[in-house]
Amino acid sequence: MIRRQARELALQVLFQVDIGQISAEFALQYIIEERKLGQEDLTFTRRIVFGTLEHLNILDEIIAGVSHEWQIHRMAGVDRNIMRMALFEIFYCGEIPGGVAVNEAVELAKTFGGDDSSRFINGILGKIVQDPHAYFPEGQYGTIVDKHS
Repeated sequence: MIRRQARELALQVLFQVDIGQISAEFALQYIIEERKLGQEDLTFTRRIVFGTLEHLNILDEIIAGVSHEWQIHRMAGVDRNIMRMALFEIFYCGEIPGGVAVNEAVELAKTFGGDDSSRFINGILGKIVQDPHAYFPEGQYGTIVDKHS
């Protein structure tokens, strides 16, 4: 499995947690049973899911700081979760360049989002990537120790 597919699975889990109000462990377990993930794929998927959930409030603050006319809870669930995942990768996964995270998010939006999702997500994330320090809460920018592997 390639990382894009692992991101797709992570998006499915995050969407279920966000919209379906179920636990991440339950949603992830269902996907593991359905997809027969290898250990490396499972590790990457878990990292995105649990890292995104751990930093959800900060990630939502960042999105809200850029999307002035859109409240986070009024955004499409798919769009909201794609942006959360991408921002987690940008701010907390040091090995993933911002441009790559944005491109992956846009591709996910083309596959799973609405007609305007890819443009909307590209606009929001592109603005953040241009000057990440302007949007990230002071004192909290940087790579974290990955405890979700």
